[in-house]
Amino acid sequence: MVESEFSGKNEKERQTLWIVLGLNLAIAAGFFATGAIGDSSALIANGLDNTSDSLVYGISLLALSRSSKWKRGAANVSGGLLLIFAVGILIDAWRRYVGGSEPLGTLMIAMSLVAVVVNLACIWLLGRLKEPDVNIRAANTFSLNDFASNGGILIAGGLVWWLGSNWPDLVVGVAVAGIAAWGGIGILRDAHDEHDEHHKAVHNHQPE
Repeated sequence: MVESEFSGKNEKERQTLWIVLGLNLAIAAGFFATGAIGDSSALIANGLDNTSDSLVYGISLLALSRSSKWKRGAANVSGGLLLIFAVGILIDAWRRYVGGSEPLGTLMIAMSLVAVVVNLACIWLLGRLKEPDVNIRAANTFSLNDFASNGGILIAGGLVWWLGSNWPDLVVGVAVAGIAAWGGIGILRDAHDEHDEHHKAVHNHQPE
């Protein structure tokens, strides 16, 4: 009975992650397309963010039926990818600051509104899962980070449209990098804490 419930839980998590993975790939393609057309650092940053998230969801799918040690390793990879992604965004923002850019505020606003709807759907789907493991919690972190980033793009798009300047776009691009770095550190810390708890549990069950 317990094995059946565990199998059903894994299957529900797998289905949810596949849906969230598909949504993130679709929204990443949208960010890259609109970022290229609209010359926006913030949109490109979120495209990289969602691509990174999609890779991590793929890793999480592989980790579902694996051991706790494998899952912690997958979470460490997830956190590391977010930190690498943050560095990539900072480099792109610096390039646009030095070379100049002319982002389209109205396109930023439209894309951010679409992305917010997708993020809310992902948060709702992941929130339905009971007793999430470290990788599902990582997926939740990604979705919440994306939601915050899209809110920033919405504000930046309005400021770009109003002021006719690129600095709000660059500021949000850098902010997205900060959010990603913070999320990556949180995931790595979560995986480390779970490792410590597992180690203590094993030690406590050893015979005196």
